[in-house]
Amino acid sequence: MVFNPSDLKQNNQLPPVAPLDKAPQLTTVQKKKIEEKELGISRELLEEERVYRVGVVSLKDLIAPAALEVKPSYLMLGELFVRTIFVVEYPRYINVGWFAPIINMDITADMALYFYPVKAAIILKQLKKKVGNVEAGLITAAEKGAPRDPLAETALRDMEKLRDDLTQGVEHFFQSALYITFYAKTLAELDETSERIENALGSVLVYSRRVFYQAEQGFNSTLPMAFDEMQVLVNFNTSPAASSFPFVSSDLTSDNGILYGINRHNNSLILFDRFSLQNANAVVFATSGAGKSYTIKLEVLRSLMFGTDVIIIDPEREYKHLCDAVGGTYIDISLNSESKINPFDLPRAVGEDSKAGDVIRSAVITVKGLVRLMIGNITYEEDSIIDRALLETYARKDITPDVDLTKVEPPVLQDFQEILEGMEGAEDIVLRLKKFTEGTFSGLFNNPTNVVLTNQLVVFSVRDLEDELKPMAIYSIVNYIWNVVRSQMKRRILVVDEAWWLMQREDSAKFIFALVKRCRKYYLGVTTITQDVNDFLTSPYGQAIVNNSSIQILLKQSPAAINLIQKTFMLTEGEKYLLLEGGVGEGIFFAGSKHVAVKVVASYSEDQLITSDPRQLLEIEQAKKEFEEAMMAGNA
Repeated sequence: MVFNPSDLKQNNQLPPVAPLDKAPQLTTVQKKKIEEKELGISRELLEEERVYRVGVVSLKDLIAPAALEVKPSYLMLGELFVRTIFVVEYPRYINVGWFAPIINMDITADMALYFYPVKAAIILKQLKKKVGNVEAGLITAAEKGAPRDPLAETALRDMEKLRDDLTQGVEHFFQSALYITFYAKTLAELDETSERIENALGSVLVYSRRVFYQAEQGFNSTLPMAFDEMQVLVNFNTSPAASSFPFVSSDLTSDNGILYGINRHNNSLILFDRFSLQNANAVVFATSGAGKSYTIKLEVLRSLMFGTDVIIIDPEREYKHLCDAVGGTYIDISLNSESKINPFDLPRAVGEDSKAGDVIRSAVITVKGLVRLMIGNITYEEDSIIDRALLETYARKDITPDVDLTKVEPPVLQDFQEILEGMEGAEDIVLRLKKFTEGTFSGLFNNPTNVVLTNQLVVFSVRDLEDELKPMAIYSIVNYIWNVVRSQMKRRILVVDEAWWLMQREDSAKFIFALVKRCRKYYLGVTTITQDVNDFLTSPYGQAIVNNSSIQILLKQSPAAINLIQKTFMLTEGEKYLLLEGGVGEGIFFAGSKHVAVKVVASYSEDQLITSDPRQLLEIEQAKKEFEEAMMAGNA
C-alpha cells in the first residue's frame, strides 16, 4: 500500500495552513508572559541540577582528608603533620646526583621541581650591564691601589663564560624552584625529619628554609597539579639544572670484570669484578625456577674465561652438563661412590710460622663440629670426652706437636671409634657413631681421601645422598676445599648451592660463616645460593653471611618471603613489587653501596651450556644422540 499525502488533505485530516503574511501576531504582554514562563522553567531546572550534584560523590570527596588545619609552619592533614621546605641558594659548583640522598631517604615525602625558561636575549642584556658594572668596579679598585677582590674576579669570569655559552646556544637559562613536603605522625617526628633534610641539603652547600605563614601554599605547590603558589625561584643555566634531575640510575659498568646482565633502568651493561670490592662473597636469593642457578652458571662460565678457578657444591646435579662441556672434574659423593673425603685430614700448614700444634688443634675443632652433626645433641661431659678422644686419635697415628706433619697418615673414623670404646662414659657416643662406621652410612666418612683438586672447574655432587647425610657431606667437602684454598694462594670462587642445608644446624652454619669471614685473605669468593629465604635469614649466621657479602643478587621472590627480604635489604615499595612480579632472570643486583634492576642475558651458545630447563636438556640430548648415530653410520 502506497501512502499519498493528498488523501489526508482530501479527508480534511490536515489543518489548513494560514499564509505567512496573515499569521497571528503576539502582543507585548503575551511575549512577556511566555519569557517569564520559560525563565521559571530554567531556574527550576538549574535548582534541580544543583540539588543533584550536591548528592553525587566526586573525586574530591574521595581523596580529600577529613580535616585540614593551617598552622604558621605546618599543616594538620587529618592526623598527620605536614611541612614544606624550599631551597633558597645553591653553591657555585654542584655535583650530578646531589639530590639522590634526599630521594632515597626513608621518609614519606612529596617533591616538586619547577623550571621556567627565560629568553636568552633578556639574560644577555642583563649580563651585559652586570659585566660592565663589575669591570668598572675592578678598574676603579685597581686605580686606587686597593687589594684584589677574588670574589669579584671569579664572578666576572663566570658571567663572561655564561654569556658566551648563551650566545652560542650551548647553555639555556632557567628559573627553578624546589619544594619538599614531608609527613609525620607527631610534631617531634616532623621537627626531626626537618633537621635531617636540612642537614642533608647543607652537606652539599644547598641552603633551605622552612615555610612560615606559607604552609598551605607549600603543600599546594607539591600536589600533582603543577601549581607553583610559592614562587621561590633561583637562577639556573642548563648544567646545574640537569644535576638536579631526581631519577639517578646507578651505573655498574667498569673496565674489568664479567657481564652479569643488562641494567633495566637505562639498558647499560652491568660489567663488574667481584674481587674489586672489600670481599668477593656473594649471596643469591630466589624462588624455585626464578633463574638463580642459571645466573650463577653464567657467572661461572664467564669467570673461567678470565682464568678464575671455580669449585661448586651441586645438590641437584644441575652443573653436570656445564662441567662436561668445559672439561671440568665432576666428583660424585655418595655411599657407593669411589670418591672419598676423609674428615680427619689435617689442615695444610700456611706460612713458615705455622706450628704443628695449631694445625692439630684446628683439625680437632673442625672434626668435632662434624661429629656433632653426626650424633646430634651432646652434653658438656660428652663434648669433653669427644675432645680428648680426638686428640688421642691423632696421637695414635703419631700426629703430635713435635712431628713433621707432611710425613704422617691421618686417621679415619674407625680409629676414632676405637679410641672412644676404651673411654669411660663414651658408650652412648659409640652407639650413635657405629651407624657411620659399621652401619648403613659406613661408606661415606670412613675412608682415606682420594680426591684431587687440580682442574680449573671442580664440581662436587651430593644429589645421590640421603637428605640426612647432605649437611654432613657438604660440611666435610667445604672443610676439604678450605684446606686446599689455604695451602695455595689463587683466585678462586666457591659456589655452595642450596646453602640452607647448612643453616639448619648451628655447627655447620657457624662453619660457613667463619669461612665467609676469612676467605678474603686467601683470594677466595664464596657464593651462597638458597631458595629457602626464611630459614636462611632467620638464622643469626645467615644474616651475618649476608652482611659479609659485597654482592647480593635478588631474583623473583615468593609473597611469603618478600617482607623479610624487604626489611633485610631495605627495599622500596617499587623494588618490592619488582621482585614479586619479575620474570625469570630479572631482579636486583647489589654491589657494595650501589644496586640496579638487572636482567640476566646469555648468548645462544651459553644458554645451551647452562640451561636447566628439562625440555631444552632433552632436546640437547636427542640432538647429541642423533649426531653420534650419524657419525657411526658414516664410519660404517
